[in-house]
Amino acid sequence: MTALTVTTDRMKFLRLALAADAVVTGGNGLIYLAFAGPVGTLLGPDAGLLRGIGVFLLVYGIAVGLLATRREISPAGTKAVIALNIIWTLASIAAVVTGAAGFTTIGAIWAIAQALVVALFAELQITGLRKTRTA
Repeated sequence: MTALTVTTDRMKFLRLALAADAVVTGGNGLIYLAFAGPVGTLLGPDAGLLRGIGVFLLVYGIAVGLLATRREISPAGTKAVIALNIIWTLASIAAVVTGAAGFTTIGAIWAIAQALVVALFAELQITGLRKTRTA
């Protein structure tokens, strides 16, 4: 019983980092799905692209949320989340720099801000994963 308590306590930071990521990501996904037209007008990308991104974000958010609820959080699963968050961050910056997504000025600012938040989630998850390895 004591070993389980120690393990659970060591996972608390990682669990919170994953859960926050899941809520923010899933929330963005829902907004992109429900309001693709108006959001597209504001940010620049067309509604079809935003709906596709919305589906991805919603599914990803659910998957990250499920990972966060496991009694023992999978290090491999966490590493996959971290890798995808880093890829998302770099892809967002590339989309702004190249103009590939057709962002408005507000959209470019939003994409960079979102990339910074996702990078922060990756950093928090890296820290949380390290905390699970030390006692």
